[in-house]
Amino acid sequence: MTNLPDPSERERLLAKRPHDIFLSNLIGNHILIFTAISTFGPAYIKYLLLVPLLSFTALAYTYYRSGHIRREDSEFVWAHWQIARRWSKVFFIVLSVVTTVAVLGWLGKTYLGMMKEAVYGMVGGLSLLPTLVSVLVLIVIESDSLHHARVGTLPGWALRRFLGIEPPPAED
Repeated sequence: MTNLPDPSERERLLAKRPHDIFLSNLIGNHILIFTAISTFGPAYIKYLLLVPLLSFTALAYTYYRSGHIRREDSEFVWAHWQIARRWSKVFFIVLSVVTTVAVLGWLGKTYLGMMKEAVYGMVGGLSLLPTLVSVLVLIVIESDSLHHARVGTLPGWALRRFLGIEPPPAED
């Protein structure tokens, strides 16, 4: 079994960055901005498009950056970017489903004459509610990953998956 050397303070700071980006997207964008825009009512509903646009931008940056970070520089930092990339993929799928359902709802109302209430039920039940649950679950998961980055450790599953290191039994 190979162990990683203890990360330096700089490596810990660099390892926190992907988790900070992801959590800022989840909390700042999907909770705070979404709530702020929704509060203003139907006249401002078009501005809700900012939420997925900002989110897709943050996810694309995390995905791009995690693919271009060099493992040779620091395996610890590299592994934390890969953790963030993994959860970004999951959230990207969730956002894609939300966007698809919202577009289908709009098409159904515009071209098929669906009732407004049916569209709200479809969009709310099939996209917004699962997204909110996903956001809350991912906040908990990413908060744990951020804690690992702060204290200079990696979760046991990440050691196995990204570095091929079997963690001590007490760590799982």
